[in-house]
Amino acid sequence: MSRESLGHFELLVLLALLRVGEDAYGVPIARAIEHSSGKRVILASVYNTLERLEEKGMVRSTIGQSTPERGGRAKRYFAITVAGRREVGAAKKALTLLWRGIPLHEG
Repeated sequence: MSRESLGHFELLVLLALLRVGEDAYGVPIARAIEHSSGKRVILASVYNTLERLEEKGMVRSTIGQSTPERGGRAKRYFAITVAGRREVGAAKKALTLLWRGIPLHEG
């Protein structure tokens, strides 16, 4: 596992980004996490995590066109990189192997 291994929320953000698709922005990423986890997500935490993942080279961002609906501000779009996909795959493999043989208990 690399020095840049993923934290829990980082993994959720990357998975939500994969689900939402290329050129996603914070709001649909947060909604995807909320929908899958049933927990409220603070939008600022999504953007902080996306910035951290960009520093690690796991996502890239681009600035879109400014829109009147946003008061002339442009959206910042995110896409997962090859390195990000590789880390998601490694996390899936590790978690799958760790879960094997563990009995699931109700309650």
